[in-house]
Amino acid sequence: MKAEKIINTKQQLFEALNKLPDSAMQEVFNYTEFILTRRLKQQSPLTKKKLDPRKDPLLKLMGIADVEPFAHKIDQDLYGA
Repeated sequence: MKAEKIINTKQQLFEALNKLPDSAMQEVFNYTEFILTRRLKQQSPLTKKKLDPRKDPLLKLMGIADVEPFAHKIDQDLYGA
């Protein structure tokens, strides 16, 4: 966005906020926080990284205990169920 358009949009937002009742301020704030959090997650290098079991030795081990004798009654052993 061009700087002039951004300033105009911010001014419009400020004017709209001033028209809202005080009871709506928390809702607007929550939505703003949601947008910021979502954008940060999209920009995070961790969310973009794909896990590749061929390159990560720990990922190679995932599921290794999913066969007998390990998997048999594991819930009972772990949780007493």
